[in-house]
Amino acid sequence: MRTEIATLGEFGLINHLTEGIQPRNESTRYGIGDDAAVLSYPADKEVLVTTDLLLEGVHFDLTYVPLKHLGYKAAVVNFSDIYAMNGTPKQITVSLGLSKRFCVEDMEELYAGIRLACESYNVDIVGGDTCSSYTGLTISITCIGEGEKGKIVYRNGAKETDLICVSGDLGAAYMGLQLLEREKAVLKGTDKDVQPDFAGKEYLLERQLKPEARKDIIERLREAGVQPTAMMDISDGLSSELMHICSQSKVGCRVYEEHIPIDYQTAVMAEEFNMNLTTCALNGGEDYELLFTVPIADHEKVSEMEGVKLIGHITKPELGCALITRDGQEFELKAQGWNPLKDGGNLTYSSATEATAEEEK
Repeated sequence: MRTEIATLGEFGLINHLTEGIQPRNESTRYGIGDDAAVLSYPADKEVLVTTDLLLEGVHFDLTYVPLKHLGYKAAVVNFSDIYAMNGTPKQITVSLGLSKRFCVEDMEELYAGIRLACESYNVDIVGGDTCSSYTGLTISITCIGEGEKGKIVYRNGAKETDLICVSGDLGAAYMGLQLLEREKAVLKGTDKDVQPDFAGKEYLLERQLKPEARKDIIERLREAGVQPTAMMDISDGLSSELMHICSQSKVGCRVYEEHIPIDYQTAVMAEEFNMNLTTCALNGGEDYELLFTVPIADHEKVSEMEGVKLIGHITKPELGCALITRDGQEFELKAQGWNPLKDGGNLTYSSATEATAEEEK
């Protein structure tokens, strides 16, 4: 069954997609249904706002990305930005640009993913917009969150001797993307009933198609009484994000290759693609793990924290940013992660691939 969006119109579509949504947060005084949402935050809170724009053909490929997964991911990556400030996401607005090839049922799938993410992270959908598009699907999500005054963490607070920590593991999302792109190329022009075999690679696909924001790590840090001095989420690659922190904090860093957390499936896939594993972990992007620095006095606390790995330390700015290899060699860190403005934004993350090829020469 296919229901054309034109049969409902803009307001009819919005009403259809948001039917039954009820606010969960006290700060949401009035959500969908008027010219603007009404929010109210306590005086002891700071308001955090972040926004992401996702374009079909630049940020996602609907050949292999299910719409429900896309909706979930589009919401979660915004939540991740709020958690990276040591805050808590509370509301989102969702705006869509739609071409005529999409129908009401497609948007139901997309919104099912968005609503699932909001239910999982206790976030309210409080508004949005829809418009026709000549270039496929465009998704713009704005997320509003809250942070305690004096507890918000910025990128510019890292100090010399601070420890560098990262949550989870790195490179899996990039390997998942490479796997999907390969299967797309292999199956191009073949029988539509032929299905790719992803057995044993489910983790890589999940990290690419359905990432999670690290709410759990923020909660563990708070419970342990650890206040990061600087923090970011890893969307463009560990190297890129770490260099942002060092630049804004006016410090240098040393990261140790042997301590970078990498999942077994990521290692196997990198070998299959003949890619340098460390380069993929440093530059792949879309991991949405948390990169943060803590005072050296918190060494014992973070060392014992599940899901957190110490990977290096902050140094004087004149020492620069460097990777220490397993055999003790020192290489300058370079921001080679994905750049959406480079060559129009290549979906296959050409910059990271080029970096891998260059390193292997």
